[in-house]
Amino acid sequence: GELLAQGKIGERYDGYVQARDGSAQGTVDQVNAKRRQLYEKRAGETGQTADVVGKVYAAEIYKKADPGTWFLLEDGRWIQK
Repeated sequence: GELLAQGKIGERYDGYVQARDGSAQGTVDQVNAKRRQLYEKRAGETGQTADVVGKVYAAEIYKKADPGTWFLLEDGRWIQK
């Protein structure tokens, strides 16, 4: 949404979002709680862990993300799509 477009939230390598600005933390907590439920549900259906599912989703999220979206890599670097 808007916070992603403004760069206040970034996507992460593990399928969750992270605040890049303190004002976005509430939204981040809500989004991540919903995503955690989804990943745990999918994990139960597929026999994988929620961590594995999250990383699969992260790749899909990156593909669909708008240019300019920030992504946190596993090595801790932020890149902009």
